Amino acid sequence: MVRFSNVLIAILNVLTMLIAVASLAAGIYFNFNGGTHCQKFLQMPLLVVGAFLFVVSLCGLVGSTCKVSFLLWIYLFVMFLMILGLLCFTILALVVTNKGVGQVISNRGYKEYRLGDYSNWLQNHLVNDKNWGRIKSCLMDTDICSRLGKEINDDAAAFYKKNLSPIQSGCCKPPTYCGFEFKNATFWVVPKTGPAVADTDCKTWSNDQKQLCFDCKSCRAGLLANIKSQWRTLAICNACIFVVLIFIYSVGCCAFRNNRRDKYKYRRGFP
Repeated sequence: MVRFSNVLIAILNVLTMLIAVASLAAGIYFNFNGGTHCQKFLQMPLLVVGAFLFVVSLCGLVGSTCKVSFLLWIYLFVMFLMILGLLCFTILALVVTNKGVGQVISNRGYKEYRLGDYSNWLQNHLVNDKNWGRIKSCLMDTDICSRLGKEINDDAAAFYKKNLSPIQSGCCKPPTYCGFEFKNATFWVVPKTGPAVADTDCKTWSNDQKQLCFDCKSCRAGLLANIKSQWRTLAICNACIFVVLIFIYSVGCCAFRNNRRDKYKYRRGFP
């Protein structure tokens, strides 16, 4: 008789396999249908994650339904590594996002962000020079700045009151301390005397709509501010996923124990 834990672990693995197939399908779609650079960048992770989930789920499914203890042992071992990895990532996310807040600007509805306010780990591993080219391309693909320009146009008062996102604040306009003159949301005029502050971001700003402040440190800081918010939310989600994985792991252990027990009875000739 098939044990309840074996049936439950089989059902859970069928659901996981469906997710894996969807991930593989998305990766293959991006491969054959072109798309933006950012979509192509997601292709390999989707394929790798999809293939990994499919193989692991297949081990769990076959191990639980066919009572193959070796495959179920592999499944449980991988699950244990996943639980451990999730716990480590959650702790890391909470630690590295502890620093960094947006700076309130007088008479402005938005905040501004400085790269030095965020942890060195985030700076060195996420927005370093090696990664920034791809990240910048993805940000530009979203047309986040061009959409901001269409929303505000040349109304300075409306722009100063608008609650910009961290990426809009850091990438689509020059820092306020540069003292540039507003013409529209994505076009600012440098005073004849030059920037008010001798800062690299003030010199990096360009009215070229394909450049703007995407190479500024403030843009990297805006992205880190966005990541900080997302990782804090993700930490809460990870706590829920952690509980689910522990439940699945426990059910898998019961199924593994059932397999061993049934195998022992079979060898002993018990019914």
